Amino acid sequence: MSPIIPARPARDTRLDFIRGYLQLTIFASHTVGSFIGGWLIFGPWGLSDSSEQFVFLSGFTLGSVIARKSLRDGWPTAAPDIWRRTWRLYKVQLLVAFLYFAMVALAGATILPGEAQRDGWSFLLSHPIAGLAALATTLYQPEFMGILPIFIWCMLLLPGFAWMLARWGGRALLLPIAVYAAVHLFGLHTPAIVPNTGIAFDLFAWQILYMSGAWLGRRALLNGRALPFDAPWAKYATAAAIAMLSFGLAVRLDWYGVLPGHLLAHESTLIFGKEQLAVPRLLHALALAWLIARFVPRESAWMHTAWAAAIGRVGRYSLETFCLGLFLSWAASAVLHFHSGHLAELDLPLIAAGCVAMALFARFLDRKRTILPQVQTA
Repeated sequence: MSPIIPARPARDTRLDFIRGYLQLTIFASHTVGSFIGGWLIFGPWGLSDSSEQFVFLSGFTLGSVIARKSLRDGWPTAAPDIWRRTWRLYKVQLLVAFLYFAMVALAGATILPGEAQRDGWSFLLSHPIAGLAALATTLYQPEFMGILPIFIWCMLLLPGFAWMLARWGGRALLLPIAVYAAVHLFGLHTPAIVPNTGIAFDLFAWQILYMSGAWLGRRALLNGRALPFDAPWAKYATAAAIAMLSFGLAVRLDWYGVLPGHLLAHESTLIFGKEQLAVPRLLHALALAWLIARFVPRESAWMHTAWAAAIGRVGRYSLETFCLGLFLSWAASAVLHFHSGHLAELDLPLIAAGCVAMALFARFLDRKRTILPQVQTA
């Protein structure tokens, strides 16, 4: 008997908007010296930030994609499709790395002496051949070059995990959970191959978010929904999620010295640790994802207003706008560095200009995608 192949899910306006918002906050947070990027986005007021949601949603989307392709065409066809996507992303990672290096190296030779060294490119400058080889492995990660590799490695692993989900269902999550536990119990970690450099997003830790997203993406495809919000226990999960976000806010306020006692000042790595995705940070990210899925509707009139549609387009082309955002954030940081006495006047215009540039770029890509097929068939 042939399996029932679910229809292609309709585009989720909510997910596009959320991804777009995440891209804009990532740009702002990467702008060094920005008050907006440092304080007026959600990251500084909790234990997790945009990165966790971005990884989780990527797993959710591709988990649904490979599940449907596997049912329609078989796993031997679906898996290479994901690996082709991975290869394309890998080429983007290399291109972004080379262009970013060229930018900071030029700045270091002209207006910002030592900029390449400050951003972690010393090894490539002193050992060009070995540095290029190290970059190719994605295990040499200068500033901002550690973000895309986590997607590359998780996408490589996704077909195998999808195969496990098809056979064992949710029990397949036991393997990603065990690997994540080994990070915190036994010190399992992704090695950096260049001395005095680190891994921004440890694969063995961060894969738990990606694979959890893939599991839920498959559930959403097959069941019409990812999470049973009408289940008797759902209200307790919602209460726990609210409590987790409240705890995160309290920890941050304590860390900033707002609350009396400053009790957690010496335990920040155990709570905030990003490289290895500290357990409270993971729980905070999952709690935030639960509450968004629970209370933000899939479709709403405000999502189709001009400003929301612009943010949604940024999310629709999240990879392209993310890459542009890396260069824009460096440029904005450089302007703030040279005009540090005018941060208050420059901060909002620079962040606003960067967000508008990303929105216009996404609009250009959207129009290009719409027009090109018509030109080809004219």
